[in-house]
Amino acid sequence: MVVLGATGFVGRHAGAAFQAAGHEVLAVARQPVKTSAAWRFFPMDLVNGGPGDLARMIDTEQPVAVVNAAGTAWSSSAEYMRQGNQLLVQRLLEALDGASWRPRLVHLGSMHEYTPQPVGTAVDERTPTDPATAYGQSKLLGTEAVLEASAAGRADAVVLRLANVIGAGTPPNSLLGQVARQLREAARSEGEALVRVAPLRASRDFVDARDTSEAVVAAALLPVGGQVINIGRGAVVHVRTMVDLLIAASGMAARVVENTGRTTRSPADPDWMRVDIGAARELLRWSPRRSLESSVRDLWRATEPR
Repeated sequence: MVVLGATGFVGRHAGAAFQAAGHEVLAVARQPVKTSAAWRFFPMDLVNGGPGDLARMIDTEQPVAVVNAAGTAWSSSAEYMRQGNQLLVQRLLEALDGASWRPRLVHLGSMHEYTPQPVGTAVDERTPTDPATAYGQSKLLGTEAVLEASAAGRADAVVLRLANVIGAGTPPNSLLGQVARQLREAARSEGEALVRVAPLRASRDFVDARDTSEAVVAAALLPVGGQVINIGRGAVVHVRTMVDLLIAASGMAARVVENTGRTTRSPADPDWMRVDIGAARELLRWSPRRSLESSVRDLWRATEPR
């Protein structure tokens, strides 16, 4: 199995899930950091390197599947998101089109590609795609390119649109990553920790990184080409609850201060997101198994100094 972006958060978990399922993993990324010693590593700049090297690697390795876990986070600049979430996908599709070997492509999209939904509703695969953020727009352009290539017969591809993934290695620029960093810094001194966050007003669907990766493995192996499948827990949780769960996992006394003068979220970012995972249950025979408490414990343990 080839995992693009294997040094990133979801990419590392996807590689671990393939390894646990008995598959050989070839990790592709710019730098060989934070990868298992059991994986082989192929250094490549997927944006600036061109599709030729990737096409040749696919023909040489003849992988069962290529997982696109590469991409750019929502907090980056618009141009950087365009490169990581749109241009990179175009390069990948050109490589697959130029290769003689035809692997399954599992492209990891985002629930932010959908139109924001009213409170109390659930997003399914029929929900219109009209993103409210630059991040969602850049992710949607990548997904649309994958689906067009699949419909034209130029790729055997499936798109998994992911909810908020949490677990060991949660990005430090995310809400829970920021809270974990502040708790770790406070752990060096005695007394109550002061955790400063942007206003906690959103409710989200959070899914464990290990559960997500098991869905990736299923999508790589089952006959689901041409599909869009949503991956989440199918439940909505207020973000303040997630912060409290993380504080409880740390075992620290902490006071949360919502800083109304500072926010890392776009004003267009929706306040509500719940995922309908009926298609994932039916097509992938997949359901989330881990609790949110388990997810935040993994997150916290992974921040321990090494």
